[in-house]
Amino acid sequence: MVHFHIVTLFPESIEPYLKASIIGKAQEKGKIKVSFYDPKDFPSRKFDRVDRRPYGGGPGMVLEPEAVLRAAMKAIGKKKSVEVIFFSTGGAQFDEPMAQKLAKKKDIVFICGHYEGVDARVGEILKARLVTMGPYVLTGGELPAATMIDAISRHVKGVLGKEESLESSRVSSPDVYTRPEVFVWKKKKYPVPEVLLSGHHAKIDAWKKERRNAKHE
Repeated sequence: MVHFHIVTLFPESIEPYLKASIIGKAQEKGKIKVSFYDPKDFPSRKFDRVDRRPYGGGPGMVLEPEAVLRAAMKAIGKKKSVEVIFFSTGGAQFDEPMAQKLAKKKDIVFICGHYEGVDARVGEILKARLVTMGPYVLTGGELPAATMIDAISRHVKGVLGKEESLESSRVSSPDVYTRPEVFVWKKKKYPVPEVLLSGHHAKIDAWKKERRNAKHE
């Protein structure tokens, strides 16, 4: 089982998603576990709030280190080999190989910033892995955490109904079709590609590879 620990000011922003569908069922089956830790429940001994003005100026507020660290340490406890993820635009790009490696971990802690982010010393103290989701900026780390949990969980044995559901273990295409064979919309017919109806697996795999490569060009 992989236990995901999420340090966030806004657990309600992603909790419904993590309780639904495949991820929710994975928790029910005991394949994964998700816990939340709100820094507001671990107040700093120096400040009466968890966000402070940034040194060097700037328009937003930064989450101060003590409350976040105390929440993270609650998650870490006495566990060994805990992977801590600190979201940063300067981090490594999250991808499928990273998801596969993280799926082998027992405990993963996500430090979810908000506003202008989390004091960088938190990541330094926790020896966290710096991760970015892409060349863009989000308002918080909650969506990246949910995305990573989803992607990682797919590689945890027993989460998916069938192992072949993993795209990496089968020939996949970005285009998928189901019944009816011919769909009519506003008097125009949209048929399923003939090759998918042929039953010729080699030709179907070739078509899927062609479609996949075309999307990547």
